[in-house]
Amino acid sequence: MSAVWKRALLVTSVFALAACGATPAATVRPTATTTRSPVSTAPPATTTAPAPARRVVVLDPGHNGANAANPGRINRRVPAGRGRTKACNTTGTATDAGYPEHRFTWAVSTMVRELLVARGVEVRLTRPSDDGIGPCVDERAAVGNRAGADAVVSIHADGSTSPSAKGFHVAYSAPPLNAAQGEPSRRLAESMRDALRARFPVSTYIGDAGLSPRDDLGGLNLSTRPAVLVECGNMRNATEAGAFSSPDGQRAYASAIADGILAYLA
Repeated sequence: MSAVWKRALLVTSVFALAACGATPAATVRPTATTTRSPVSTAPPATTTAPAPARRVVVLDPGHNGANAANPGRINRRVPAGRGRTKACNTTGTATDAGYPEHRFTWAVSTMVRELLVARGVEVRLTRPSDDGIGPCVDERAAVGNRAGADAVVSIHADGSTSPSAKGFHVAYSAPPLNAAQGEPSRRLAESMRDALRARFPVSTYIGDAGLSPRDDLGGLNLSTRPAVLVECGNMRNATEAGAFSSPDGQRAYASAIADGILAYLA
């Protein structure tokens, strides 16, 4: 075969290989051997760590806005634990300027709810608004019991007329009537006390170091869940009254109470 025919045959072969997607023999260069991992068709890996348990907290804003206008309903006797009865509810106290406790407890409770929900806590309130009646103390306790709450916190403010009375205290049922009222409630009370003490003065007139064991509070006596009642301070004290009626003061109390609850849940 002549040299011209050989060159023509080689060109034809190259075009044929290129049309099939193959690499022309004339362009192949020796390369190092490369090993590629096979593509996995398995589903992506997932963590085996358990999801955090859902926590439920019941907040009990003290009193209610229509209580004062309905004495017949709030004065009826209801069970209060330890074989006692007491009034369904009360009107609550107020600052000397007339700012009512029920409005303070509602504002603080809704702020605490917002802070806890942002941290993944399920929150329920014992009353849906600040313009209703009650509920009675036994029903307030039942809300936490039915919810199987990890913590129940009743939010109040006191009304002592003593000139020197100021500061917060945290009440819990004692002596305990069930297991939840023992170590869990005491630990919840201590967590709440520690969080509040970092920002507010401790009571000068009730309890010891901010803690007040009580046997006469129906909402605590009837609870089968860890429960405390926070008296945020004395509304009749001129210095503390300003914080109770101001949004900034209410936010400060709400932040401390939320911190106490979160510390307990942790």
